[in-house]
Amino acid sequence: MVSPSVPAAGGWAGRYREWAAAGLLAQRQCLQVAVQATAGPFVLFFWAVASLAVLLDGPNDDLRISLVALVGLAAWPAGLFWVSRYNSAVSKRRADAWYGVVIAQRHRTIPVPTQDERGHWWTGHSYYRQRRVAESVLFVREVASDPETWRDVRWLVGNGAAAAVLAIPSLALLVFGAVTAAVQLLEVYSNRGFYLATEGLDQILQFVVGLVIIGLGLAVAPPAMRLYGEWMHRALDPQVSGKLEKARLTKRVEHLTTTRADAVGSQAAELRRIERDLHDGAQARLVAIGMTLGTIEHLMDSDPPAARQLLADARQSSATALQELRDLVRGIHPPVLAERGLGDAVRALALDSAQNTEVTVSLPARPEAPVEAAAYFCVSELLANAAKHSRAQQVWVDILFRAGQLRITVTDDGHGGAAPERGSGLRGIERRLGTFDGALSLSSPPGGPTTITMELPCVLSSPRTSISSEKA
Repeated sequence: MVSPSVPAAGGWAGRYREWAAAGLLAQRQCLQVAVQATAGPFVLFFWAVASLAVLLDGPNDDLRISLVALVGLAAWPAGLFWVSRYNSAVSKRRADAWYGVVIAQRHRTIPVPTQDERGHWWTGHSYYRQRRVAESVLFVREVASDPETWRDVRWLVGNGAAAAVLAIPSLALLVFGAVTAAVQLLEVYSNRGFYLATEGLDQILQFVVGLVIIGLGLAVAPPAMRLYGEWMHRALDPQVSGKLEKARLTKRVEHLTTTRADAVGSQAAELRRIERDLHDGAQARLVAIGMTLGTIEHLMDSDPPAARQLLADARQSSATALQELRDLVRGIHPPVLAERGLGDAVRALALDSAQNTEVTVSLPARPEAPVEAAAYFCVSELLANAAKHSRAQQVWVDILFRAGQLRITVTDDGHGGAAPERGSGLRGIERRLGTFDGALSLSSPPGGPTTITMELPCVLSSPRTSISSEKA
């Protein structure tokens, strides 16, 4: 990274003018950096000190002054956000102008809350009745969780440190040398005005020392500003070193390894369950039916009434075995899910639920079959938990698709206090969602209500539209 060059001139005098011009240009940059690095922190420091001084000064006769100070102190984090963002924006513009390096703005775009059929505003985690409240919550959450925000705050501190180490010392050399030379060159007499003060050897030496210090300041400033540019580039552009990308990829590999192991384990457990159900249920009944038919074959001539009774028993056993096979197939992949889709399948669950359940579906099309099945069984588990653990009387299930995410929210009016570490199947739901890079968020304060939000990245298939709300 190289500072802007100054046009060269011929000869020794030209090279000297080029060197001096480059030094003066770098000194001007040092001055700009010093002002930028100190202005923002000074404003924030004075803001905080003034607010604290008014609040800690004791009772104030004018309540409005104390109230203004309290509001100012509460608004200080917002001031930190704006000052740090402005400071970073100025530095990025200077990186382009001084060094020809373009540092992209990577701040997140603040999403817009979406309104559901009940008129509530959804922020991605919670519902709010007022749109302004939802927008404020979205803004604060996105800004606070944006890595670029904290990079700006770090640069506000780092820029001050860089100015203190590089820009201010270079600028101080120039100022100190100029003052030293000027004091020895000119002296002010109250009645005689200005005259050249070169009468003494000490004054001549001090004048020369001042010129040397000026030259040192001009020589130090360009490399100092080059170092400052490198510092700024590394601090504001996370792609320079690649460490953040490497850490992200490492974390991604660890996550995929964990979810793959969970998926393999869940699949093996599911196969063992199916094998056990077939062995203990339908297979045992079919073996018994075969033995009964053999007995009937021997009794048909000798004892027809007994043969007819055994035949009726065999018919009943076959019906029971068929029902068990249907239940087993329904547990693997419910027919209503395959035929009608996720919305109707969840409504069927709601009809069988012990508590009053309202289902709201807003799906422009059907998700992929594996995602649909995972979402169905997760909702089934949550409805069972609401009936078993929370003693809920009312449950709301909201299913919608936004920005490539299938989002399902299950809310109940139970006593709350749910936590994944306490069991209740939440860990299993997390593992099931993790197979598809999904996520689960839980809000369950003591006393309720409990709100569980599941998000699954997916694409939609058929173009059918289903937007409805139904109570079960």
